[in-house]
Amino acid sequence: MTVELFAPAKLTVSLRVTGVRDDGYHLIDAEMVSLDLGDVLEVDESGDGLVVERDGVRTPGEDDDLVARALRLVGRTAGVVLHKRVPAGAGLGGGSADAAAVLRWAGETDPERAVRLGADVAFCLRGGRARVRGIGEQLEPLPFEARTVTLLTPPLHCATPLVYRRWDDMGGPAGDHGNDLEPAALSLVPELAGWRDRLEGATGQRPRLAGSGSTWFVEGAHPGPGRVVARTLPPGAPPP
Repeated sequence: MTVELFAPAKLTVSLRVTGVRDDGYHLIDAEMVSLDLGDVLEVDESGDGLVVERDGVRTPGEDDDLVARALRLVGRTAGVVLHKRVPAGAGLGGGSADAAAVLRWAGETDPERAVRLGADVAFCLRGGRARVRGIGEQLEPLPFEARTVTLLTPPLHCATPLVYRRWDDMGGPAGDHGNDLEPAALSLVPELAGWRDRLEGATGQRPRLAGSGSTWFVEGAHPGPGRVVARTLPPGAPPP
């Protein structure tokens, strides 16, 4: 039997870097929320292997894909068709959300195990709205707030490890708009500034970078070319 899973994207509303561990992992203090934008996974317990579909094109999944790693973490095999809707390298946690969907399907709820797959997987496993600390494994649930945001994701890739490395090289700057990684991402990928300014011109609001980028967001619904209007989801909400 095939089951369909929804993997909500996450939006990092604010992010402060509070330190660096001896092993090089950065400590954060962030607010994250789940969105009604997300990927869809078709899981066949009797099957095996991963297929990724994006823009109507299907390709074999890689062995190091987070979905494959999540299956190995819980000791399960399954055939998975992953329908990608969340852009890669956008700071919206698409891969983490996919892994978390597999963990929920397998009955895994431990954030300490989830964070082995990636810093955002623990939050995506729980969903909703939370204060996230440590390297992502410390979750403090926050009351749900119904919010609408407008996202603009440029055709630019911001690799999270490289953004953190640039943040280190810059001496650990504090972002003046709620996200400490924003100065580092702009330094690493200067083209981001033009997309920020485009969204600001269209909405009259100063955009904030989502996590390590590349997505910019503002509050409210501002539909337009290249923009996605999304809404927050409480924990365990059914797919939109």
